[in-house]
Amino acid sequence: MKIERFEDLIDWTRDTHAMLARCMARCSDKHDETRAKWLLVYVADHERALAETIDKIEKHADPKALHTWIYDYLTRNPVLRNQACKAYDTMTVEEISLDIFTIHNQVIDLYRSLARRAEIDGARNLAEDLLHLEEHETMRLARQVSRIHEM
Repeated sequence: MKIERFEDLIDWTRDTHAMLARCMARCSDKHDETRAKWLLVYVADHERALAETIDKIEKHADPKALHTWIYDYLTRNPVLRNQACKAYDTMTVEEISLDIFTIHNQVIDLYRSLARRAEIDGARNLAEDLLHLEEHETMRLARQVSRIHEM
């Protein structure tokens, strides 16, 4: 997927969360450790819901903001694209957690930078909305992952 406009980035973000949901769900059945299975099932559900929310945001977003070009930023700060599913079924709870939060933090950093640099109000507002969504959902995910670590 070539990311040139804001809507391309939103599509990538939605697709990344949907891909994570599929990978986690697929690996949850194969994992031997109970806590890891629980984590994978929870994260799969969380990522699926997040992808659906992002899809709704995009459908209601200002078309002018969606068509804003962002190529300049992405040439200096590329995002992960077309990443294959990792072998979450062989990872520990800690490794799964680290990977998930690494991905979420990359998305947060990207939207934070876009929100600061956007020159068009609609694009800035959309970046801020997506930033707040990603931050909120990452904090929510962190609370649940913390509970699994405590078990």
